[in-house]
Amino acid sequence: MRAAAVRGLSRHALVWVLGSFVVVPLLYAVISGFKTTGDLTTDPAGLPHPWKVSNYTGILSSDTFWRQIGNSVLIAVATTLITVAAAALAAFAFARYAFRGREFFFTLFAAGLMFPPAVAVLPLFVLLRSFGLLDNPLGVILPQAAFALPMTLIILRSFFRTIPAELEEAAVMDGCTRFGFFWRILLPMARPALGTVSVLAIVTSWNNFLLPLLVLGGQKWQTIPVGIQQFQGQYATNYALVIAYIVLAMVPAIAFYSVAERQLIGGLTAGATKG
Repeated sequence: MRAAAVRGLSRHALVWVLGSFVVVPLLYAVISGFKTTGDLTTDPAGLPHPWKVSNYTGILSSDTFWRQIGNSVLIAVATTLITVAAAALAAFAFARYAFRGREFFFTLFAAGLMFPPAVAVLPLFVLLRSFGLLDNPLGVILPQAAFALPMTLIILRSFFRTIPAELEEAAVMDGCTRFGFFWRILLPMARPALGTVSVLAIVTSWNNFLLPLLVLGGQKWQTIPVGIQQFQGQYATNYALVIAYIVLAMVPAIAFYSVAERQLIGGLTAGATKG
């Protein structure tokens, strides 16, 4: 009994220690955003004196900041919709149909995981320029969806294969078409997996920096990661203001993850359990 209590206490202590490595830097960044650059230089570990709320309010009143947030949301949602829709249809075919070359084509799709997007930056830039998609959100959305397809396809195919074939046969005997089974029965049952891949696609798109930097040259379609880099270059000597900008840029991502965390973990757990 005492040994079990000690193990439980050790696990709680470990969780608190690991959690502190995440919470303490975030808390320090939030507090530092209320300081002046002089305070950060002379007393980096102390509390602000006085609290400079204008660092945050000035950014929140900026149209540029909200435009960058809106652009990131638009690109992330559009990327997710295209990725999940295309991957769900492809995963349905790979999971439920037997055809010649199925495993070869699936392996070909999965091989996309071996090539990071940075490798394809130069040919991708030339291709987007030839299609006139530079400084166009589609120039970011379509490549992001293409790079997200392999992982999404693998997750959805694994989940679709766990659905009993007898369920599909019964639906077909009741007059349901193949697409009807996919739309009315399979997709609702695959809601945990769809939620998981949607969260992964949104987070990946939100954090993407290199592709928007290369494709979206003007300020009209700048995303928040690019905006942080531009803001840091503009206010390089005002460290407190830059930290405040970074903190506010993190808020939407943290808020989204706090809402979607249960869906993400639940989908991964369901896939692991069924697999």
